Amino acid sequence: MPFAGFGKEALPFFKALGFHQTRDWFEANRAIYEDTVKRPLGDLVEDVAAALARGGPPVTGNRKTSVFRIHRDTRFAKDKSPYKTNAGAALTRSGAKSDPGLVYVHVSPDGCFFAAGFYSLDPPALARLRRAAAREPKAYAAALRKLERAGLALDDIEDMKRAPAEFADVTDPLAAAAVRKRHFTCRRPVADARLIEPALVADMVAFARDARPLLDWGWDALTETR
Repeated sequence: MPFAGFGKEALPFFKALGFHQTRDWFEANRAIYEDTVKRPLGDLVEDVAAALARGGPPVTGNRKTSVFRIHRDTRFAKDKSPYKTNAGAALTRSGAKSDPGLVYVHVSPDGCFFAAGFYSLDPPALARLRRAAAREPKAYAAALRKLERAGLALDDIEDMKRAPAEFADVTDPLAAAAVRKRHFTCRRPVADARLIEPALVADMVAFARDARPLLDWGWDALTETR
């Protein structure tokens, strides 16, 4: 069904879940999660995918493949809390969350946002992006300028303090920063009050289109054979 907004209880639900990390509490409140978070998130993904199919970056998704599970993977985590206190969904070229290059929405009491780009790539793919920036800094800079005109900039999350040895001779300032990146992503905050508005679909579509220069640059870099 068309996205009509997240429920007003969505963010309070996650706040409460942070205090009540038990299966009994979650099951007693599952209907709130399903009705105010999970179903609207699926509607949002499918409406955005349909709009982008008519013009936008070539990403898609649906409620089955795009929405991240609320259950945490605690196998190797020190924090054994069983549930996430946020919701997220990713659209990619194939529709699979693991496909490189995504448009993402994050719903959390700690801050809601849209994000796009290349996050947690495997080492060979990350190396391709770094090499592309170092090899053709003008093309990389052009993509960043287009982001800037849309009010976006690359995140600096988890940047390395030093570049890998193979990039020791990179002198271009932007390229030198690029080869230290672990993620090539940008984001735009979403006001909590906007979550309940159907217009959130248009907001996410506009963000995806604004972030397309980064996606196009990264997809080209990943297909480069050099």
